[in-house]
Amino acid sequence: MSHRSALHGLAVRGGASGFALAVAIAAAAPAMAQTASPPAQDQTTPPAEEAEIVVRGFRASLDSALSLKRNETAAVDSIVAEDIGKFPDSNLAESMQRVPGVALSRGDGGEGRNISVRGLGAAFTRVRINGMEGSSQTGSSDIYGAGNSGRSFDFNVFPTEIFSALAVRKTTSADVEEGSLGATVDLSAPKPLDLKKDFTLTATLRGVYNEISKKTDPRGSLLIGKKFADGRFGVLASFAYQKRHIREVGYSAVDILSANTNGYDPDGSGPAPIQPFCTPIGYTPISPNVASKGASDTMCSTGNPRTSSTAAYNTIANLRRADLPNVPGSGAFLPRLPRYVNSEQNTERLGGTLSLQFKPDDDTDIGVDAIYSRFDVTRRDNYIAGISFGRSITNNGQPMVSVRDAQFSSNGSLRYGLFDGVDVRSEGLVDHWISDFLQVNTHLRHRFNDALQIEMLVGKNQSVWWNPKRFQTFMDAIDTPGFSIDFRNGRSTPLIGFGFDVSNPANFNYAPARSDGTVLGGFSFQGKPSKNQTDNFTGELNLDYSLSEMLKLRVGGQYRSSDFNAYTSLPYTAQTLVQALPAGTSLASITRQISGLDQLFGSGAPKSWAAIDADKWSQVFNYDAIQFCRSECGAVASRIRESVKSAYAMATFDTGLALPFKVRGDVGVRYVKTDMLAAGYISVAAAGQTPTNLRGQYAQVVRGYDDWLPSGNLVIEPARNLLLRLAAAKVMSRPDLGQLAPTSGVTATTRVGNINNPYLDPIRADTFDAAVEWYFQPGSLLSVAYFHKNIKTYIQRVTSQIPFNQLGLPTALLDNTNTAPTEEFTIGQPLNTPGGKLNGVEVNAQVQMRFLPGFLKNIGVLGNYTHVTSKIRYILASVGGVPTVTTTADLVGLSKNTASGTVFYEDSKFSIRATASYRDRYIRAIPASPGSDLQGNSPNTFVDASASFNVNEHLKLIVEAQNLTDERNNLYIDSVRRDTLFQTRIGRTFNFGVNFQF
Repeated sequence: MSHRSALHGLAVRGGASGFALAVAIAAAAPAMAQTASPPAQDQTTPPAEEAEIVVRGFRASLDSALSLKRNETAAVDSIVAEDIGKFPDSNLAESMQRVPGVALSRGDGGEGRNISVRGLGAAFTRVRINGMEGSSQTGSSDIYGAGNSGRSFDFNVFPTEIFSALAVRKTTSADVEEGSLGATVDLSAPKPLDLKKDFTLTATLRGVYNEISKKTDPRGSLLIGKKFADGRFGVLASFAYQKRHIREVGYSAVDILSANTNGYDPDGSGPAPIQPFCTPIGYTPISPNVASKGASDTMCSTGNPRTSSTAAYNTIANLRRADLPNVPGSGAFLPRLPRYVNSEQNTERLGGTLSLQFKPDDDTDIGVDAIYSRFDVTRRDNYIAGISFGRSITNNGQPMVSVRDAQFSSNGSLRYGLFDGVDVRSEGLVDHWISDFLQVNTHLRHRFNDALQIEMLVGKNQSVWWNPKRFQTFMDAIDTPGFSIDFRNGRSTPLIGFGFDVSNPANFNYAPARSDGTVLGGFSFQGKPSKNQTDNFTGELNLDYSLSEMLKLRVGGQYRSSDFNAYTSLPYTAQTLVQALPAGTSLASITRQISGLDQLFGSGAPKSWAAIDADKWSQVFNYDAIQFCRSECGAVASRIRESVKSAYAMATFDTGLALPFKVRGDVGVRYVKTDMLAAGYISVAAAGQTPTNLRGQYAQVVRGYDDWLPSGNLVIEPARNLLLRLAAAKVMSRPDLGQLAPTSGVTATTRVGNINNPYLDPIRADTFDAAVEWYFQPGSLLSVAYFHKNIKTYIQRVTSQIPFNQLGLPTALLDNTNTAPTEEFTIGQPLNTPGGKLNGVEVNAQVQMRFLPGFLKNIGVLGNYTHVTSKIRYILASVGGVPTVTTTADLVGLSKNTASGTVFYEDSKFSIRATASYRDRYIRAIPASPGSDLQGNSPNTFVDASASFNVNEHLKLIVEAQNLTDERNNLYIDSVRRDTLFQTRIGRTFNFGVNFQF
């Protein structure tokens, strides 16, 4: 059997043992990928000059990955360890930025969390761990989604050190499981029989310093491996631990609303013009005009005088959108909750692997692999905000605010505003979550003879995201004068003036709400505790049979099951009531100071502000005594159980020397049968003081669907070191889990709601890929690839007018509401919609300067650029299933341009490299708030660097730096105005470490 055939047979499956062995074969046979020798010599002994090249470190990692890429029939890019325990990057998601077509989505603290591949977001990427599909979910701040309850894989759950390789498969073969439109990512842990020595011990210790948190945190890893019985049996264990203190500081608007959104409608029915703010004295009509709220000719509300200037008021009132020309202020856009943000996270990340491997003979490989990871985060967010702009008259909000000065851009974006009567809130949020992952699987490979080989894999894994606490406290200052928002002088984030000393807790209130709706502080549990748990099982059997040297048949079957369960808990109503501070307790005794923002935003920002200390609050009000309940008191619970049965047949071929040029590839078909149970608890009554007075209904849907998925990959080698690749396939990706749960939330009195859809069909697409790759010298590559995806079906949340009795919900939801079952509701629901086409081009270069003289031969350059375009028709509203409002835009999560570049130098002692990664702007959500078409993410460029020095063969010193340019991630709303929604500073991070190896 040829080296090439053996490598293909082991690596194409993507299993951990096959992948690791393929790396070893590639390293042992560099002639396959790096020489232009005659064909007969390609598979025997490398030329003498190549045998003299000794590579190690980062360069060796690149060479191994390039060998894998060249010998695959599919389009696969890899990042591999030069040696056991030496993965070349400190973050899995961030390392993938070097892979062409991969764009990184950063989460809290600027850390890489998810990836998108070739314009398709994280939900379209499948991840396999040691050959088995895995799930990984964790929490985050609200702006980044608050938590993952879908199929997206959160890479930040895992420490990098427990893996030895990752591969990104961009085209599929029939023997690769379905489920991906973007890519299949394989993560592989190290194997004991891949050790170069009989005994290996490697340890790394690091100190991690961040300039915002100003703390140094520990990070370490340990790997021990031992081979026995002349290399026939091996044991390998690894462990990694990291502790971090992260601080982010910045600005958040939460949303951008037009001034009419919370304005005052005098009679509540709409015929009179909505007044956006409290009108000036003498203005007609007067607004607000509610005596019970204390409004009069001179007062906006009780104790809150009218101070609006006519010029400022008219500036806002005269700005009107084209779709609302008769609504004052509909074209004036202001932050909903303009606020400064201080976020502090304490994180602990640990992981470990255990691998047993036994090769009783050259034809048999048996192994058991276990992997565990835990990500434990306590997040403390604090905000100081003007909250009146997000409140209606019910809560004495925006209609009671006077405007003394107002300046807007030509597009209606607020540039400067000065207001009186603004409610100011100091808010704190403590969010604690834990993500656990555990997997155990066993594999067997046995070659019966030169023609027949069998592979088996059986495994289980469990992913649990447990959110025991998400607790909010706040204190309010009511009707404060002199509140200012200043975006002038080109600021993307404003200077916020609060008009009073926010560092003095005596200026705030904490007490039960007043009868007129005025809120004076409080607390909230925000639907926690909650838990998501996914249990996966995989069993598969694959058979390889060689019909000839040029043609082989591969057949197999697989059974997978996935059981996703989620629930939330609620406190009883009596325990959610705000109580006054006990006698002898003042706000000063239960608060702390948040400081440092003036150093980032200038002298206009407060030096510090007072905030409730959650621990002190808990002691005063006995947080531990609060009781929670689940479905019996109206909390949401859901379950999605999928079982997937699949079988495939695939022919692989390699003409070798039978033709003037080499042709190899695979062609096959995969049949997939998916059976699904979707269940959920629908709340019928609101939560009460005891479970006995509550009702609910359990909904369950059982359905199935099947797919035939043909695929083919073709590699033509028309000339020395030149490869042409062609690939085509039908692919599918299942709907997000949260969309399938048959749960709902409807408000009968206003006839609105959101309903999930267990009858969603998968997203299906036809794909085509073509590439040219030129391996013009050892370790170097120039390539261009074109890819096309015709997305036949897509999933969007569509707002529709639907009679209640057609929603499939219990009529008990309408009890005591005077709403009839025949009345129409405005319902948001995920639906299958027409998709669209996606086209892209990748350019990739890897050049090692080995041809240069002297030390210059140790320099190397990596670079890639991807350009993607798409056209999706978004249905924003429909009536009777007929679209009434549509728009056309890019696919959500797609950046038209992404690029990455790395320059490195490496010799036997010293290694240094720097990487810059660019991601173009992309859509985060569509549609956005009324008057805004989308939420987006601004372009960003992150620059990282690392260096190491080999003191001797056992000791290496390491220095690393992330975000050298102090880049900030910016989220915005509306494609024209691009008003800032969120921006924080994460600062630079530096790592200092030492690696020992024996």
